[in-house]
Amino acid sequence: MKIIEVEATKRKPKPPADTQLGFGRYFSDHMMLMEFSPDKGWHDARIEPYHKLTFDPACMALHYAQQVFDGLKAYRGADGGIRLFRYRDHLERLHASAKRVCIPEFDVDKVADALKHLVLLDRHWVPKTEGCSLYIRPNIIATDPFLGVRPSENYLFYIILSPVGAYYPEGFNPVRIQVNDTMVRAVEGGIGEAKAGANYVASLLGQVQAKAAGFTQVLWLDASERRYVEEVGTMNIFFKIDGEVITAPLRGSILPGVTRRSTIQLLKDWDVPVSERRLAIDEIVDAARNERLEEVFGTGTAAVISPVGHFNYKGETFAVGDGLTGKLSQRLFDHLTALQYGKVEDPHGWVERIDL
Repeated sequence: MKIIEVEATKRKPKPPADTQLGFGRYFSDHMMLMEFSPDKGWHDARIEPYHKLTFDPACMALHYAQQVFDGLKAYRGADGGIRLFRYRDHLERLHASAKRVCIPEFDVDKVADALKHLVLLDRHWVPKTEGCSLYIRPNIIATDPFLGVRPSENYLFYIILSPVGAYYPEGFNPVRIQVNDTMVRAVEGGIGEAKAGANYVASLLGQVQAKAAGFTQVLWLDASERRYVEEVGTMNIFFKIDGEVITAPLRGSILPGVTRRSTIQLLKDWDVPVSERRLAIDEIVDAARNERLEEVFGTGTAAVISPVGHFNYKGETFAVGDGLTGKLSQRLFDHLTALQYGKVEDPHGWVERIDL
């Protein structure tokens, strides 16, 4: 793979390496790119200085949203080592997302190797402050200059890096969410299970409305009955009721989260009852009214674990437990982050140190 390093005099100034980084505001010195064409397949993999991309105004990704992405992180441990958390699972999910929207398959092993090269080249961008990390964004877009609804023939795959702090301004403090029963994010049989930009643009209006009403995020219900909880705008969601942890099943309309999968495995390891089943919002409201709703938390790469302190449904706001971070949410957050920073034993092989 060809590697062109940025000139020393043109390196970007690094932002403050603390928890005030925010999320997705800063980008490192280099990026990885490769193209697909019918005659060459995926080719010309390279790492170059970070730069703007140029597209034809008729680029199909801009007109028909044939595009997928993923998000994972690199962490700097207390020993200075750089670690990736379940990076192959993220790339396998990107591969599945691409297949769903007719983007040609790519070699996961080769992309994994390129990703590690990129992170190591920009290793100085991995924050040293605990609570911060280097967010890794692979993206694939259709590039044919054509106005017509069909799969593109040519594509661009690129990876960029961004040092980040907490995803939500609240950090690891309970957030407030609003249940939306008038709009839907995705339907079964659609592309809800793919990490595609189209899924996120569908959630924006609900998110804007929720924030205007004083809430952090939207909790979406199923598209058919507007009854069963599915996921929050940027996270999968879990409910602890009467000692049982419940999350929505994978039926094609929600994202198969890597942190979701990790959480389910940890709960099983700890002998905490956990089930993947349809859960009606009325059941959650009833549990909240009768003080049986013990905890609610979201899971995702960006926030890891995000406890929910209150939720609003049909104009009424309900407290979750005492409105504070629950013990299980705290335990999951502490354990997952300890794994990611290399502080505890990793029996599942989820973490790989790449700078050895």
